Amino acid sequence: MRRRLTFAIVGVVAGALVVAGLGSLLLVGRADANQTRTQLVTQAEAIAAQADEAVRPATLSLLKTAARLYSAGLVGIRPDGAVLNAAALPAGVTAGELDAPALLDQQTVSAVHGSIAYAAAPIQLSPTDLARARASTQRGIKNLARESALGVVFVVVVTRQVPGPAGGGAYFAVAAAVALMVAALVADRLGRRITRPLAGMEAAARRIAEGDLDSRIDVGEDDYPELASLGHSINTMTEGLARAKGLERQFLMSVSHDLRTPLTSIRGWAEAIADGAAEDTRAAAIIGSEAARLQRLVQDLLDLAKLDARSFSLHPVTVDLVPLVAAAAESFRPSTDEAGLHLTLDLPEGPVPVLADPDRLSQVVANLIENAYKYARRDLRVRVASSPGAAVVAVEDDGPGIPAADLDHVFERLYQVEHSPARQAGSGLGLTIVKELTTAMNGQVRVESPTGRGGGTRVVVNLPV
Repeated sequence: MRRRLTFAIVGVVAGALVVAGLGSLLLVGRADANQTRTQLVTQAEAIAAQADEAVRPATLSLLKTAARLYSAGLVGIRPDGAVLNAAALPAGVTAGELDAPALLDQQTVSAVHGSIAYAAAPIQLSPTDLARARASTQRGIKNLARESALGVVFVVVVTRQVPGPAGGGAYFAVAAAVALMVAALVADRLGRRITRPLAGMEAAARRIAEGDLDSRIDVGEDDYPELASLGHSINTMTEGLARAKGLERQFLMSVSHDLRTPLTSIRGWAEAIADGAAEDTRAAAIIGSEAARLQRLVQDLLDLAKLDARSFSLHPVTVDLVPLVAAAAESFRPSTDEAGLHLTLDLPEGPVPVLADPDRLSQVVANLIENAYKYARRDLRVRVASSPGAAVVAVEDDGPGIPAADLDHVFERLYQVEHSPARQAGSGLGLTIVKELTTAMNGQVRVESPTGRGGGTRVVVNLPV
């Protein structure tokens, strides 16, 4: 990739140099041509302006000599546009290239043909000049006067080679070579700065794909911000994957424990019944309790699968929150009494109607009470209240509380606070299911642990009335 990037940058620079060089040469050449034309026009008009001296023999001879030296010529143009003495035109200019109508109209004309620029200026002879020419004894001057009388316009034509940029090709070649060398160095350095982090990211991504979740990308201080951000994002993703894998491992261990413990109890009591070493009534009660515990765990797993697939159904109706919460709380009364917990219900006297699915709402309340039951030391309180536009269900315990660092994660799947609960641990799915079901019923849930460890925990659910 670095090689392709280097070639691409050098190619772009080379193309830009070619375009810029050709454009510069074209502009310089055009400027030289215009400058040469301007100079030739001035020169031609200056020669033509001395026409009053041209009728003197010495001056005429000197004029012809200067014309030969400066690539100039003196020709005549008849009224019909024909050019007289065309052989006197300077090299590079033909009779057909002269703008005869403009010259007959006493206008100076100029043009550039290839590398030759020319200017043609008409000579204007005054009546005094014509009279002097007719009185001259020189044959050439008499012919000049006679032809002028016939309407012939004499024209001075001056030519010059258009100069090219001095050393332009060599200068362009040297400048292009230096620019390409600099571009190659910059492209190579740029390619290294871009491809080095990308190569590291590619290698780290391969290791991550192979299961090495401890792999991280080294982000340098001189890396480009976009690449550094990508590296940090991959590291964050890897940390999330490692954390999810740890939670999955913890979840499997927790589920295995929760499954093994009641199964062991059921198997033990069943064997005791078979051996006649246990009372049937007491054994049946314990087996039933452990079976119910297994059923709750399996139901949590099924609910989680339904939540993932979005296949669970809701049937919202208007339901009184007070008796529903009371029934869910009273179902835990035997367990709390056996554990020595004081279960308190704080319910309003009047009804608190909410729009919710009764079965799902009962599941939410049961999960909250079961979660508080695991951590409570002496007291467990369930409260129902109404506020403008919403109804509130709050479940509080006096357990060890939740560290501030864990408050934002308690509703995540499989997440469990590090400290052990007072009673058996759960699967880490209860609060996740509470969150999902509450949100599906257009409610909100939050957890509070105001004083950190030792301050207890309060989970509050707000439902629309």
